[in-house]
Amino acid sequence: MTNITANIKKIADDSPYKAAIISKSQTLNYKEWSSHLCKTANWLNSLSVTNKSAAILLPNGIPFLQLFTGASMAGWTAVPFDLKWKAEELSQRIEISNPSIVITGKEYYDQIARLHPFVLIWEDALEEIRRQSASFHIDSETNSPFYMGFTSGTTGSPKAFIRSHRSWAASFKVNQHDFKMDEQENVLIPGALIHSHFLYGAVSTLCTGGTVHLLEKFSAPQVLSCIEDQPISTLYTVPTMVSAILKEKRIIEKPIKIFSSGAKWDETSKLEISKIFHQLSMIEFYGASELSYVTFLADENIAGSVGKPCYGVEIEIRGTEGKKLAPYEIGKIFVRSELIFDGYLSNETIQSIQDQDGWATVDDMGYVDDKGYLYISGREKNMILYGAINIFPEEIEKVISLHPDVEEAAVIGLEDQYWGQIAAAVIKGKTDALELKRLCKKHLASYKVPRRWIFTEEMPYTAGGKIARAQLKEAIERKVISH
Repeated sequence: MTNITANIKKIADDSPYKAAIISKSQTLNYKEWSSHLCKTANWLNSLSVTNKSAAILLPNGIPFLQLFTGASMAGWTAVPFDLKWKAEELSQRIEISNPSIVITGKEYYDQIARLHPFVLIWEDALEEIRRQSASFHIDSETNSPFYMGFTSGTTGSPKAFIRSHRSWAASFKVNQHDFKMDEQENVLIPGALIHSHFLYGAVSTLCTGGTVHLLEKFSAPQVLSCIEDQPISTLYTVPTMVSAILKEKRIIEKPIKIFSSGAKWDETSKLEISKIFHQLSMIEFYGASELSYVTFLADENIAGSVGKPCYGVEIEIRGTEGKKLAPYEIGKIFVRSELIFDGYLSNETIQSIQDQDGWATVDDMGYVDDKGYLYISGREKNMILYGAINIFPEEIEKVISLHPDVEEAAVIGLEDQYWGQIAAAVIKGKTDALELKRLCKKHLASYKVPRRWIFTEEMPYTAGGKIARAQLKEAIERKVISH
């Protein structure tokens, strides 16, 4: 199997009336789900376009999953867009991804219509989809791209990454081998499908015969009620959601597997969550958009570690000269597996990050112990991990620097008990936080707007004349602690 949807028809034939997706407004069984996907695939292939890529600008719901998975079945590339993006951010991503069509809801049409020449309204498209054939021949051998996502590079500008079917098919094996997941799973997806953690959780479940329980948006009381009322076996989450769930102070007696991505859980949170979920199986993993799964921990208490390599994954720690280091020596983390993405899209060509032997790195630093457990020492890049979202300071700094009274700006990540890290802007110039917040809100998604604003007379510099971020962060943190 190469096409990730290849097993869905068999699942539908074997268990036609088994629930595939359960949302607040609708339940689809596998017979209906398979039919929906085939019709969507046929509809996409009926469109007169040469570039088989479709951007999706929709809220959480069955339509989002139907378009994404139907496009995957058809051999198209799905490009999810975030409803939180401003016009400027949407325009940038349209230019980079160059989708042949954009599909959105009626209420979002005006937001996107002036940015792309071929925007379709979902409600209208659905009428055409319903008239299509309910059978579709899947080209299961071709390993074509099916998913394009976005991350910000070190320049602060968005970058598009490409995944092919083989990478997620390999990830499905990790679910089965390491996480002990099978077709009996009832998986609760409480987060936005625009984020790959939740999108993968939903699609992998639907491609392997489980049942997805989908929330329109995150609500801690709804999550707990769903777990109590439905046969939920697995919860996809991020640490910020866990913090919100802890505040509800409800006890869940039934067995549940919690699958966490994003910032690493601290030991206090682990202890607290086990007080709520009395039969808890806890899975954490370390990975990246480019690498997918790298290591995992399942019900193990290895202080500071992010676990051992996942099924089919190799890791090496290398020094500055590229030589493999011994246990406990800190170096750059390199990864080799079939889970790695195809590469970044640049001028309509895909640039791989793998070397000739298949190894890749995202410049994270760390070490392994003598038992093979991986420890992350720090991020070589300046990325801020805000909950489960990667924020790149350079993107925010570009916007702040648009203000005429800002002489210099540096955005750093400060430790935060709830979010893991928050963005803090350090400003040299004669302006105020309110003006700069307004400027950021105009150009950036809300989660990228700095949570703290610090004004200074002088910035620390490196010998090369650049802002000394580490020194700046240390000075700011000292002030935070002293207060």
